[in-house]
Amino acid sequence: MIVKGMEKESKEFLYNLLTTPSPTGFEQPVQRIVRARMKKYADSVETDLHGNVIVGFNTKAKRRVLLAGHCDQIGFMVKHITPEGFIYISGLGGIDSGVLPGAAVTIHSNGKQIHGVVGRKPIHHQTGEERANMKLDIEKIWIDIGAKNKKEVEKVVDIGDPITFRLGVTELGKDLISSPGLDDKVGLFIAMEALRLVSTATKLNVAVFAVSTVQEEVGLRGAHTATYSVDPEVGIAIDVVAASDNPGNENGKMVPMKLGAGPAVERGPNINPVVEKLLFAAAKKAKVPHQPLAQSRLLGNDANAIQITKGGVATAAIGVPNRYMHTQAEICSLQDLENSARLLAEFLKSITLKTDFRPQ
Repeated sequence: MIVKGMEKESKEFLYNLLTTPSPTGFEQPVQRIVRARMKKYADSVETDLHGNVIVGFNTKAKRRVLLAGHCDQIGFMVKHITPEGFIYISGLGGIDSGVLPGAAVTIHSNGKQIHGVVGRKPIHHQTGEERANMKLDIEKIWIDIGAKNKKEVEKVVDIGDPITFRLGVTELGKDLISSPGLDDKVGLFIAMEALRLVSTATKLNVAVFAVSTVQEEVGLRGAHTATYSVDPEVGIAIDVVAASDNPGNENGKMVPMKLGAGPAVERGPNINPVVEKLLFAAAKKAKVPHQPLAQSRLLGNDANAIQITKGGVATAAIGVPNRYMHTQAEICSLQDLENSARLLAEFLKSITLKTDFRPQ
């Protein structure tokens, strides 16, 4: 069964997340949206000293499950302002500098949004080597906000201000959306949606903690601190995975991963085998399309940090197929988001008081 037509309130929540800035280290605006949305479904909503938002449901249950989706997105910081009024930047997270020339960006300064564009030497003035080499050093990239000089820039921009790609959501076809920051606001959305879905369950044997983690893009830092505080028995990271259904897979060597074919259920050393088995069983029971994904290395997402916190956590990962990751034109399927939440809700309901997550 494939879900069609996302619930109106849920879609509004998702779009609010995507149109609200949350560059790494500056996640507070999006965390306010999470708290406001989830308070009616939760027993508790807390913000820790690191900035993680921890939403708890059925919190008196002894068994504890953590669902983690990171709210931070890649971005930039104002590093230097030239006397002529141009702004030089540094990266927040893994920036693909090849997509920057001509990009529309927004500087977030003291509650104001200052729009600008990334400049580039005109092709007419480029050397042959510059034309052939599209790999750019981010330290040489500048932003133009239309100011006459440094003094004019300093009236509205401060050194250290965060910057994002211009935010917005573009609907493509019948089911796809394109937006900066789908990595990983879709994971955050799914974690909260899964909690919302189980909040009406007649019987639930676990306490559920859906966590909007911070600073994943610079070292999985929020997942470390949140997992330590929640102290879960089971932890599942929800993040994006690279889709292969586009011309970027021209050699055919990418792992098959299609938009609209359901979430990836990941397998490998970062995954607890009992949780993995229960996730596949939950997908089958809920009739949710899904895609197995072999991950022979430790994951580069929150699952990596969750697994080895304190005495260890039974960890798994769900991946949402994503085209053009870490660009301003990421694409995901709304059906994949809904089906991911349904899969996790079914998994949470499947845990009994006797379920043993220790590998045997």
